[in-house]
Amino acid sequence: MTRNSMTTAAALAALLAGASALATPPLPTDVPEALRAPPGERLVLVAHATGSQIYLCAKGADGAPQWTLKAPDAELRDDQGQLIGHHSAGPSWKYSDGSEVTGKAAARVDSPDAASVPWLRVAAVSHAGNGLLAHVSTIQRLHTRGGQPPPAPQCDAGKAGAEVRVPYSADYYFYAPGP
Repeated sequence: MTRNSMTTAAALAALLAGASALATPPLPTDVPEALRAPPGERLVLVAHATGSQIYLCAKGADGAPQWTLKAPDAELRDDQGQLIGHHSAGPSWKYSDGSEVTGKAAARVDSPDAASVPWLRVAAVSHAGNGLLAHVSTIQRLHTRGGQPPPAPQCDAGKAGAEVRVPYSADYYFYAPGP
């Protein structure tokens, strides 16, 4: 192989590697109808979350103590396990490029696993930064494991204000208006 053809081969390999990094992630196939992204949106990011759902023991609407979701706290990773962001209160998702999206739950479906938090469709309500999440309009939380609050008897008047962290994981799918 000549030096010129080796350089060309290296450039082609780099181009293909870059193209695969920018390739459209595969769409999830097991999404309930109520959680599907609106027509015209395209999938721009898939992130795997591991962390905690944080619950606070507080008075419920009926005045009785109950576990109330305070916030999620999870790392977001790509398919290769690289840390790419963080999920926190809002709910919000911050990507490694500095962009951020905050949303509000628009639809929910019980997880197939009763011990896991529900699957959600979240509508974006605000953005920060100019990166990948700047144009996200819909987020899906799917394939949840864990995260349900502790049993009710563990939250009583004597534990008012107590906080617990319940481990969970989920897949988040981010959509933006498509061409």
